[in-house]
Order: sequence, then C-alpha cells, then structure tokens
Amino acid sequence: MSRIGKKAVAIPSGVTATIDNGTLTVKGPKGTLSMGLSDLIDYKVEGEEIQVNPANDTKQARSFWGMQRTLVSNLVEGVTEGFSKTLEISGVGYRAQAQGSKLKLQLGFSHDVDIVVPEGLEVKTPDQTTVIVSGIDKQAVGQLAAEIRRWRKPEPYKGKGIKYQGEYVFRKEGKKK
Repeated sequence: MSRIGKKAVAIPSGVTATIDNGTLTVKGPKGTLSMGLSDLIDYKVEGEEIQVNPANDTKQARSFWGMQRTLVSNLVEGVTEGFSKTLEISGVGYRAQAQGSKLKLQLGFSHDVDIVVPEGLEVKTPDQTTVIVSGIDKQAVGQLAAEIRRWRKPEPYKGKGIKYQGEYVFRKEGKKK
C-alpha cells in the first residue's frame, strides 16, 4: 500500500478539477494545468478532493500510484501557489540580468549567454548574483533552472559557478605545505 497514494488531494476554494477524455484539468487563480491520465490508475473528483487509486492489483499499477497522486497534487499546488527555484551565482565578474523574456548571463566566456524564457515562466533578478525562476508548472520551473545551472556548475576548488539556494558544494583541500 502506498502511504502517499492513500491520501486524497484536497481541492481548495477557487479551484476546479474536471476529468474528460483521459485528461485531468485543474483551473485556479494562477492559471490552468492539465495532465494525461494513466490507464493503470483510477481518478475520481469527489466534492472537495481528488481520489487516486490503482485500477488493478498489478505491480506496475501499485508502483505508479504514489507518483500519480503526487503529480495531481503538484497540479493543484501550481494553480494556487505556484513554484519557484532560486539560483545563486558566485564568481568574479559572473552576473545575470533579466531582460523581458530573456535572461542574459555573464559567466566568464568570451560572449554573453542569452537564455530564452519559455512562455508561462517568469525570471527575476533582484540583484546581479541571484536568479529566481517561477511559474505554475513544477517540471518546467525545474527544467529551466537546471538549464541555467548547466552553463556553469559549481566547481569544487573555489566554489565558483551557479548553484541552487541552500545547495552545499563540497570543497576540496588545497595543497599542503
């Protein structure tokens, strides 16, 4: 039995959920998200909650159960609160600047790195060394943050690079004298 899957997903006020043609659609104050439904899982919208249960007793259905419930929960959380990831840039001359639907990064290359921000996501730079990626789709927010971080992963000697807020970079020792 899945401990996560057994819990119903609560639908807050101002949010509506509908199931039709194999798609779960959730509408809320921040927007609309939809997800294709798996045949191995039964989904039911009952009053103020969404029930997720395995359709049969196969191992694959039971293993999908908790994940599908979490995906449904992410849809509801996304249209009510949204998601965000904060990236920190450290290094001499490394900086970021949001320009409309583009993010300009200066990371020590001979050229600036321009990243196009996908529709539905928002990138803010409160200062030159902080980048905040936010949106209603958790997967898209994480993907854009990972693509930004990919340009300069934190290195273990001086700790320069782009890291997630709160990420610990294991630093290697220097030469001993």
